[in-house]
Amino acid sequence: MCPWLWPLRQCDYDIGTAEGPEADMSSQGDARWMRLAVELAWLCPPSATAYSVGAVIVAADGTELSRGFSRESDPVVHAEESALAKLGPGAPGAPDAPYAPGDPRLPGATIYSTLEPCSQRRSRPRSCTELIIASGIRRVVIAWREPALFVADCQGYELLEQAGLEVTELPAFSEQAAAPNRHLKFLSSERSRGVCRHARIIRPSYRIATLCHFSHFLVILALFCTTGR
Repeated sequence: MCPWLWPLRQCDYDIGTAEGPEADMSSQGDARWMRLAVELAWLCPPSATAYSVGAVIVAADGTELSRGFSRESDPVVHAEESALAKLGPGAPGAPDAPYAPGDPRLPGATIYSTLEPCSQRRSRPRSCTELIIASGIRRVVIAWREPALFVADCQGYELLEQAGLEVTELPAFSEQAAAPNRHLKFLSSERSRGVCRHARIIRPSYRIATLCHFSHFLVILALFCTTGR
């Protein structure tokens, strides 16, 4: 088993067969599909420059249309992007049924993502927010908002709402969704819990000031200045 799969926690359903009669768009159904998205996030190969995210697309009748996770097919693919790409006929990893973009079921579908869809990116011409809007999906459920670690101010939530999509946030899942990302260098415990949307990166000088008496801090600062470091 790959090292990044060790923390994978078992749920009360099989990750390979998530469909079932209890799957619906109720709050219970939302929780069930978000749990699956969290499990998918644990499948992501860890990256120091990107989040580990899981995504599931579910039709209005409660059947799963597609799923994906970050870096599933290449080093820069996002979870939502991966799930949407599988809906195209003949796409790598596509399901047997030809779920093509524009399928009449997509406007009634919901996409579950453990993280707010990106609103800007350098690795692709279109963000996940743009891909979701273009797909015709009308409902998005997320577990937590993107911290200001790689992007200063992600606007995925706001842009989706402005486009007329229904956006639901499930704060109860924020800690679970953040857990696969705890390897990130500056992701503090508060950010892991999704508490702070725009978390600050503490500069080393401030860390020293909190550990030492202020006068000691000035002595240390003077030493650094005189040595030219």
